[in-house]
Amino acid sequence: MRKNLFLFLGLMLLSIAASAQGELSFETQTHDFGTIAEGTQATYEFRVKNVGNQPVVIANVQPSCGCTAPDWTKEPIMPGKTGIIKAVYNSTGRPGPFHKSISVTSNAKETNAVIYIKGMVGPKDLKTSYTQEQKMMSPRLAIGSTNYSFGKLEKGQKAVAKYIIKNTGRQDLVVQGVQSNCKCVSYKVSKPAIKPGEQAVLELTYIPLMLKEQNEQVTILSNDIVMPNLRLTLKANVVESLANRNMLREGE
Repeated sequence: MRKNLFLFLGLMLLSIAASAQGELSFETQTHDFGTIAEGTQATYEFRVKNVGNQPVVIANVQPSCGCTAPDWTKEPIMPGKTGIIKAVYNSTGRPGPFHKSISVTSNAKETNAVIYIKGMVGPKDLKTSYTQEQKMMSPRLAIGSTNYSFGKLEKGQKAVAKYIIKNTGRQDLVVQGVQSNCKCVSYKVSKPAIKPGEQAVLELTYIPLMLKEQNEQVTILSNDIVMPNLRLTLKANVVESLANRNMLREGE
């Protein structure tokens, strides 16, 4: 009788341990960028929720090609909380259709999951004609001032410009990437998709590489078909870093 009781309790504990696991649920496992112009850094953030009862740690995110640069939530995703896996597709020199897989490894119930990005890379000067009705139904990216001045910055210093953007259109607005001649600007949006009438914060991270007065032209790419390429200007007076000056003085 006692042996049977111990056996029952052991099986019960094993059952509880087996059921105590984290589990990841993706909002979507495939994102279609549609047609983008060559040279676009197309970006999408996959949202993933832990629907289990234990924390989940994403150990690695591995794309199927070097043209996709991933980033992800590094801290444990607690039960009921949401993490992000960010995929950036570099379309430079890659015209034509693409369909790429990204493997996600974690300690969740299913240790390996796969998400996908796809789309079509068109010419650099991509132009598409739309009907008036399509334009009326398009998402629309609205922003206040298109100029931002950092004032004085040290060369190599990271600085962030924040913009409030609003979708004044009729469909979800998605910021798809940024372009800059200096290749020194990256971005982040507080929402992966901005619903009609909603606002979001667009952050542009700028790392100046040249000295003197700089006026960096940054193009914001989105699915707004009326104005898909919105141009912003980042201004800064870039000087040598104080650390470099002190080192030169010590050398003298």
